[in-house]
Amino acid sequence: MAGGRLEGKVVLLTGIGGGMGRETARLFVAEGAILVGCDLDADGAAETVRLIEAGGGSIESSAPVDLGNREEIDAWVAGAFERHGRIDVLYNNASKPKFAPFAQMSGDDYRFTIQNELDLVWDACQAAWPHLAKVGGAIVNIGSVAGIQGARALPQAAHAAAKGAVIALTRQLAAEGVAAGVRVNCVSPGVMGTPPVLAMFEEFGENAPVAPILERTIDGKPGDPLAVAYAGLYLASDEAKWVTGSHLVVDGGAHAVM
Repeated sequence: MAGGRLEGKVVLLTGIGGGMGRETARLFVAEGAILVGCDLDADGAAETVRLIEAGGGSIESSAPVDLGNREEIDAWVAGAFERHGRIDVLYNNASKPKFAPFAQMSGDDYRFTIQNELDLVWDACQAAWPHLAKVGGAIVNIGSVAGIQGARALPQAAHAAAKGAVIALTRQLAAEGVAAGVRVNCVSPGVMGTPPVLAMFEEFGENAPVAPILERTIDGKPGDPLAVAYAGLYLASDEAKWVTGSHLVVDGGAHAVM
């Protein structure tokens, strides 16, 4: 673990229970981070802990933590600071959208998506901000290509609205972070090989709604979640100490091809 790209940094990571969060947790621990993770899914978080410990690493896990509840976010952040005396990186990975065509989506499902894709980022950033300002820390937000490009086959208006707002919030926090010494950047994944996407292909095969998007990628396949983790690793590390307000798209090139 010695000499890693995050050696000795206290990193708060949301959504460690599976998918991109699990891969990010494993990579960051391997790179020397003191990782403090959380998830609503206690079983998924426990499996992540097991995998990391089996590989010789260690991670602090809090689960269940409901990031839709500001009090639980505040308690999680405060606890990390009390135990370690500093917070160097906040990595906002957690996300829980609901999907439906725009005309049919209920107000409750829209508000649920905004709360669990945008509000939780706002709240975690606000809770961690004073601690990050003390050490010149960094925030990495996870956006989505849905925030910059529409998709005819996907009923994702609420998700797109939330992630577009996360991208815009990243830029504004980067501007305000100049005075505080806090860097804020965003990674936007495309169609990644996460459990929901793999389940979609298992159900629909070549007729999966995301298939037209993948046709525009460099290899025609769902992306490896580790690719997103490596992008986040760069932005969280001191290698990116002169990078703030940036938006890094990891989608195999799909957004660049009509």
